[in-house]
Amino acid sequence: TKTAKQEDNSSVTIRRVAVCVTGAAVTIGIASFGILPAIGFTATGVAAGSFAASVHSMIGSVAAGSLFASSQSAGAAGLAMSTKAILASLGVAGGYTADVVFNKNKEEE
Repeated sequence: TKTAKQEDNSSVTIRRVAVCVTGAAVTIGIASFGILPAIGFTATGVAAGSFAASVHSMIGSVAAGSLFASSQSAGAAGLAMSTKAILASLGVAGGYTADVVFNKNKEEE
C-alpha cells in the first residue's frame, strides 16, 4: 500500500502534468488563433491598416525565412509543426513554473 506521502507525490505529479499540457495547448491556441490575426497576419494575407501592414511598409521587401515571412506564412497556412513544438515547450515550461510558484506553500505544509 502507498503511504500518505507517496499519494501526495502522485497527486502533485498528476496536477503538474495537467498544468503542463494545459499550458502547451493554451500557448499554441493563443499564438495560432489570437496573436497572429490580432496583429494582422490573416488567412488572406496581411490585413490593411494593421500592425503587420505598418511593419511591412517599413521593411519593404520581405526576406525569405525572416520573422515577418514566417509570421505571414503561419497566419495564412497555420503554424508549422516545429513552431508548434517550440510553443508547446514554452507552454509546458510556463505551466510547470507557475505550478511550482503558486503551490510552493502547499507542498511545504
